[in-house]
Amino acid sequence: MSNLLLLLVCLSIGVLLRRLKSFSEDAPSVLNSIIIYVCLPAVTLLNTTEIHFSKNLLLPILMPYLLYIGSFIFFNLVASFINIDSNTKGALILTAGISSISFVGFPIFEVLFGKEGLQTGILMSQAGSFVVCGTLGIFTASYYSSAAFSMKAVILNIFKFPPFIAFCLALVLNIFDWHFPLWSKQILDKIGNPFGFLALLSIGLQINFQKNQLDLKSLFYGLLYKLFIAPLLIFVIYVLILGEYTPLGKLCVIGATLGSMNTATIIAITYKLNPTLATQMVSISIPLSLLNVAVWYGLMLYF
Repeated sequence: MSNLLLLLVCLSIGVLLRRLKSFSEDAPSVLNSIIIYVCLPAVTLLNTTEIHFSKNLLLPILMPYLLYIGSFIFFNLVASFINIDSNTKGALILTAGISSISFVGFPIFEVLFGKEGLQTGILMSQAGSFVVCGTLGIFTASYYSSAAFSMKAVILNIFKFPPFIAFCLALVLNIFDWHFPLWSKQILDKIGNPFGFLALLSIGLQINFQKNQLDLKSLFYGLLYKLFIAPLLIFVIYVLILGEYTPLGKLCVIGATLGSMNTATIIAITYKLNPTLATQMVSISIPLSLLNVAVWYGLMLYF
């Protein structure tokens, strides 16, 4: 619960500092650069090397991939009749397609499913949503931010993205079962630790709910997918089709109900994919998702 409170406090601090004009206009860009080039690579190296893969945990690992593919299909289908530009489409795919598994999900998983639920959530985050964000997310951001599509440029953007480079290195180390010594883990932990606070502060600095800044149509469809279609998709596949009436299946549904991932929002902002909409998606979807969790968890008590 402290994580959820911290989330609201950090967003509020960002909004307050924006109103007080305590930071320059380019402050969010500076914070985003620190996050992308320093904090995220450290977090990636530290956590990806420690992931333990096993066949029985494929469902929580695959869930974020299914959500992202669903998001890509949904927004490409609706884009033609809601008349949105490529930047807006990219922002919606990113922010609606990736859940905040770690920051919002971990305390919820622990409360609802105990210590085992938290451990499963860590795997869902590190091998699932975090990898989706660092690979498919970067591909999407690069693709929709380019005026003229170039596969070479997209691939170069992916391989120049520091968190992805860190992920590739960490994956190799994981395969060879190499782990960082204790002293280096402590350094990486301290470097990566400010990530959550800085990301939320950056988002808070960019939140703008002025009427002329609200794209209600795009926001509606983004929240529709994130809060309703996404959990419904996982519920149908995992519970109704695969018959996973187990705590593991239900945990995957709860993971799909969560609000937008702040890292995905930072990537959308970095690639200039409708930054206003991206910040509104994360700042609105996360509080609403807390009610969403209660509704879906209550529903699954009957299964």
